[in-house]
Amino acid sequence: MKSSQRAKRLRRHYGRMHKAGGLNLVSLMDIFTILVFFLMVNSSDVKVLQNSADVPLPESTAEQPAVENLTVQVSGGAILVQGREVARLDALSPEDGQGASIAGLSEELRYQREKRTSVPEDGLPITIMAGRDTDYRLLRRIMQTCVNERFQQVRLAVEPRPGEGAGTGTGAGGGPRHG
Repeated sequence: MKSSQRAKRLRRHYGRMHKAGGLNLVSLMDIFTILVFFLMVNSSDVKVLQNSADVPLPESTAEQPAVENLTVQVSGGAILVQGREVARLDALSPEDGQGASIAGLSEELRYQREKRTSVPEDGLPITIMAGRDTDYRLLRRIMQTCVNERFQQVRLAVEPRPGEGAGTGTGAGGGPRHG
């Protein structure tokens, strides 16, 4: 049997009104786009140095915030640059003297320096993370190796003293800053 125009129109109208609802993705994509840009812009405000639990940093009232740069870490019997082992502490001989460079560290720092387009006159920045029980003679050799490879802005990573100031991060000029 043939349907009338009115019956066809009612069937179309009924079909449209009883369809499963759809999700408007345009608004959702706009919100996520704004969220991504917001997070990208604000992510640079956070300065956190990578610290492993096996390096207990010395406490200080550092006044300067942490700066993100090349990191040398003395941890677990090894010297690490950006998390990559470059020298073993047991392979270092004490007879080399205080002024001697550490070969593996020197090679890695030279490689890192050559990756840069230019070296400022006052040298490149570097942060040394060593535990509070690290021998000063070893620390001095590491700092001397850094200076020899033109990483002359040496900073030592420290933990802020609890309850004192808002200092976080590193002390400037080769040692922790005391307020």
